[in-house]
Amino acid sequence: MKNTFKKAERLSKKKHIQELFDKGSSFYSYPFKTFFLPSKELNPKPEFHQVLISVPKRYFKKAVDRNLLKRRIREAYRLNKSILGDSEKLLIAYIYISKEILAYAEIEKKLVAGLVKLSAKGSSNG
Repeated sequence: MKNTFKKAERLSKKKHIQELFDKGSSFYSYPFKTFFLPSKELNPKPEFHQVLISVPKRYFKKAVDRNLLKRRIREAYRLNKSILGDSEKLLIAYIYISKEILAYAEIEKKLVAGLVKLSAKGSSNG
């Protein structure tokens, strides 16, 4: 699996996002709240795991800070997405819930822990 993050890997369809938040499951792994939904329930099945990354304006008023956090989360996901493997494709949403800007190393460590949890849940469902 290549360490790239293509446009096809971004979750952008409004219908899929709505289904993810309506029907999906979630868990907390500070500093993230992670939503996930197996793609078997979707009509056009995606060929990649699709990811949505959100940093709330409520905690970070400056766009510079939100963009910095999103870049860090995206990079951590890009380098560690191989943990999910080629199992059933998932729709995933990462909501950043911390009120302070964490270092990249800490974000990556927590994101990897979340990916391990997701891969375990994905393999038990599929």
